Amino acid sequence: MKLSVMQENLARGLGVVSRAVSNRSTLPVLANVLLKTEDGGLRLTTTNLEIGLVYWVPGKVETDGSTTVPARLLADLVGSLPGGQRIDLETGANETLHVSAGPFQSHVKGIDADEFPSIQPTGERPTTRIAQNVLKRALEETAFAAATDEARPILTGVLCRFEGETVTLAAADNYRIAVKTIPILDPVGDTSVVVPARALNELMRVLGDTDDPVDVVLAQSRNQILFHLEGIDLVSRLIDGQFPNYQSVLPKAHTTRAVLDREELLRAVRPAALIAHESANIVKLQISANGESGITVSANAEIGDHVGQVQATVEGDGTSIAFNAKYLADVLEKVAADQFALELQGPLAPGVFKPIGDDSYVHVVMPVRTTS
Repeated sequence: MKLSVMQENLARGLGVVSRAVSNRSTLPVLANVLLKTEDGGLRLTTTNLEIGLVYWVPGKVETDGSTTVPARLLADLVGSLPGGQRIDLETGANETLHVSAGPFQSHVKGIDADEFPSIQPTGERPTTRIAQNVLKRALEETAFAAATDEARPILTGVLCRFEGETVTLAAADNYRIAVKTIPILDPVGDTSVVVPARALNELMRVLGDTDDPVDVVLAQSRNQILFHLEGIDLVSRLIDGQFPNYQSVLPKAHTTRAVLDREELLRAVRPAALIAHESANIVKLQISANGESGITVSANAEIGDHVGQVQATVEGDGTSIAFNAKYLADVLEKVAADQFALELQGPLAPGVFKPIGDDSYVHVVMPVRTTS
């Protein structure tokens, strides 16, 4: 293999694919990046056997070939070189990669490319396409609600339910549920898969704020999903199992509804959360009855207390409810909405957050029991 690439292009590509490198694998090759000439450039590939990332770097190829070298070492080496320079890459004896840029030369020992696992489904046609900015926003508003505890692996994923011209994304742990429905560009038959939230978090990093589509390939025969955008592929395994019936948990009615400004409530929650962090991380909301007197946000701990007021338009009964401060702050920080409707059925029923003017999203937070 012998080719030339620009430093900034190679550095950008290595920065993307390095996030899928395995840290604790018993297979040494999984700590490496696969370098392979393709389509007049260089294809970079990494995988931890759950997620695979592929990035195409434009270049000038003299001799085709492939090898694998430690991903983070190569990324650091390339990142240390001056920008705007041409980097020459050439493989030598014993899988050694020669890296040269002007007066700088490095040799990195690698592993034969044949030992690198195949990660991409081949011969599969796109199942559908989704506008990148639409998918990115939907993932930002849902994936954070997935569980991080591996005790129930199915909850570490995001349910993707394709139905006709839409896909519904649902994420849940034991304390909250986030659900978002978005349009897709190509209608599909009804099908559901569960994608690891970790993979979708990486997808968010590479999606652009553009109407350009990302191709979605469901390769269920290989238990994989592939997302393709120009120059980048992300492949993820699917999680086996039955995702919980979250729809049965979504409250169908409420006795109190408060319409409030998201930023105003967030400003009240943040200092309360600092106090709450010193005890059980509990923030209380006291909602007045019909009218516009609003919501009192409070927290108490041995170290001190905090009270804040938020203006709101309230319909129905007055009530109080306590939430984990983190879960309350998460929905207020992650969901792009000017105003929320907070719907409640008393202190022991889940709280429902709905953006005003957006029926495609709902977020449910379970309450915390308190002694008062």
